[in-house]
Amino acid sequence: MPFENSNGSFKSAILGAAAGMLAASFMLPGETPPARSRNGSRSIASLEPVRIGGTDQWILIRSEDVVNNPLLLILHGGPGTSELGFQRQYTRALEAYFTVVNWDQRGSGKSRRAGKDESMMTIGRLVEDTRELVQLLLARFGKKKLILQGRSWGSALGMLTVSKYPELFDAYVGIGQISDMSRSEQMSYHWTLEHARRIADKKAIRELEAMGPPPYSGDWLKSFNTQRKYVAKYGGEMYGSGLGGNVAMLQSILFSAEYTMADRLTYNSSVQRSLRLLHPQLMEVNLFTMAPGVEVPVFFAEGRYDRVVPAALSAEYFEALQAPHKKLTWFERSAHMPDIEEYDQFHRLLREQVRPLATYAPGV
Repeated sequence: MPFENSNGSFKSAILGAAAGMLAASFMLPGETPPARSRNGSRSIASLEPVRIGGTDQWILIRSEDVVNNPLLLILHGGPGTSELGFQRQYTRALEAYFTVVNWDQRGSGKSRRAGKDESMMTIGRLVEDTRELVQLLLARFGKKKLILQGRSWGSALGMLTVSKYPELFDAYVGIGQISDMSRSEQMSYHWTLEHARRIADKKAIRELEAMGPPPYSGDWLKSFNTQRKYVAKYGGEMYGSGLGGNVAMLQSILFSAEYTMADRLTYNSSVQRSLRLLHPQLMEVNLFTMAPGVEVPVFFAEGRYDRVVPAALSAEYFEALQAPHKKLTWFERSAHMPDIEEYDQFHRLLREQVRPLATYAPGV
């Protein structure tokens, strides 16, 4: 009997310890690996909340030299798709040349609580959040301007912000650049259906025909997710891959130290909420009329096989766009994510063409 009691106590202790570890995994804020320090200069690797738009929102700052490196602020896609850990894997080499800032936007990832007030989940508010974050970063690091980069949803947010507040930016980099979102979604849907017919994917044909082209009626979010599932399956999101970016993103969410267990468990619900609230507004965005010109240098990085935001339409917007300097770079083995799929070439673009435009960027 004493042995049994002892064994029971031992089991209780183990269960208690396990429960404590699980609770801690929910409470700990996450962390990021150290950054290298170059030539004894001041490096930074900081995962922290900042006050933006009256709420706490999370940013990841990484650099080998915060004194000499220009600031690069990255706007993630989605809406709602946090990329803190995902981007960190692919931007590590850029930390020698930039102070790289990734931000979980209002309602996304670690900033999910900032989206609780649904009345504040508007494109206009997110533009102002972006402005406030930029001003905070410039003041903190003693810079006059920074470089803004956005992919997909982030490219719409980025171009709207640059158009409204050009004085804050040295340059803008758009990846999978959104232009006329309504037209873009139509093109993406029709390409997906035509491809399904070409390869005789009967299930996809049946589902796509049943829901019809956008704007979707009824359960529009289900229709949106269905179309995105098939465009990824057919390689329109990541070139040559039927998995799209979802697997890489999922691995990042599960294993990146930046996320807590709570972040992981609420990730998808945060994405779906952001889509529900912001995507209908995004469908009203037409940058041909809303941002026909900007006062900063503009760089578009376009995957030749992008069918999520069809590259042909991005190129059409590029030709129409008025800017003091603009350059379109094609990535021939990429779809919607050339900054990931051909990151070496993308890094060269940033280092050799974008960085020299920074207000203060001494040689490395």
